[in-house]
Amino acid sequence: MDMQRARQILNSADTIEVLHAGSPVWIESLKPDNNTAVVKPLDGRGAAREVPVTELVES
Repeated sequence: MDMQRARQILNSADTIEVLHAGSPVWIESLKPDNNTAVVKPLDGRGAAREVPVTELVES
């Protein structure tokens, strides 16, 4: 995924499924200066973490 699409998803009123390493995540914020996103697992297990936007996949 690219930063522009991640921003569209973050700002969307719709719920759009996003995966990181095959697991569904919620994009909490974006950090365009280093092309990363702060994501939180939807299953509630694990803390929010910063990952490269390129590793996010829209499903």
